[in-house]
Amino acid sequence: MLDLLLLRSFVTIVEEGSFTAAANRLHLTQPAISGHLRRLESQLGKPLLQRTTRSFQLTPDGESLLSYARAMLTLNRDAIAQLASSSFHGCLRLGVAEDLAHERLMKTLKRFTKRHSLASIEVRVGIPSDLLASMRQGHLDMVLGAQCGEQDTGICLWREPLVWAWAEDEPWELPSPLPLALFPEPCPYREIALAQLAMAGIVQHTVVLCMSGAGMRAAAASGFAIAPMPVSQLGPGLVALSSEHGLPSLPDAEVRLITEDSADEQGLLAVLTDALVTELAPARMVETA
Repeated sequence: MLDLLLLRSFVTIVEEGSFTAAANRLHLTQPAISGHLRRLESQLGKPLLQRTTRSFQLTPDGESLLSYARAMLTLNRDAIAQLASSSFHGCLRLGVAEDLAHERLMKTLKRFTKRHSLASIEVRVGIPSDLLASMRQGHLDMVLGAQCGEQDTGICLWREPLVWAWAEDEPWELPSPLPLALFPEPCPYREIALAQLAMAGIVQHTVVLCMSGAGMRAAAASGFAIAPMPVSQLGPGLVALSSEHGLPSLPDAEVRLITEDSADEQGLLAVLTDALVTELAPARMVETA
């Protein structure tokens, strides 16, 4: 029988991108996390992660186990919730940053409310700074949004690279001044992109001020502008530029769930957090600590 503790550590390593980050999230030491992975691989008799020069990558067996592990952890969480009480109840008012308000999120929320029929979720989509202000005023219980750089606020659900998005069929000799598509202030992607370009001495010009992720992707895919965006949002027709193209590197974007303390009176926050991580976190290369 597979140990759920070991499965939780394995899934968290994949979702967090490093052993150190996984240990921090689970409030364990890095040796403990490494030991959990070794014990799980020993139980299965198969390696789950393959080491490369500076990173780990899921093996085919690891890929197969990941989906089963997430399903088992979800079932375990739901069983505990069902036995602990007849059902969670209450309404959660969730603010969601526009670039995260995609179909996958809405389907995740639909499944959540279906599993917990006495709970409901009201969603407001907008700019993170406005959503946080609404939460402080008591109009929202929690906010789902991205931040860049070291942050202590809220629960980090996952991290992923922030990249320069550009049209796949455009020449990679970039124009000057650099045409940018950005969200309006305040926006963490905007702030870090402008700061990195300024430090690199690259002249830029904002040619598209976007109010939606769809508009930003259209601006980049058409070749009209270059846009900073999380790598998971690169779709057809978009590529990520790098230092090889003369652009400075960008830090990881952290998707965080920020909440008021009173929002978790029924334990809904912990359950919703698990659901968001399990069903939304992008699979990616796992870096070594």
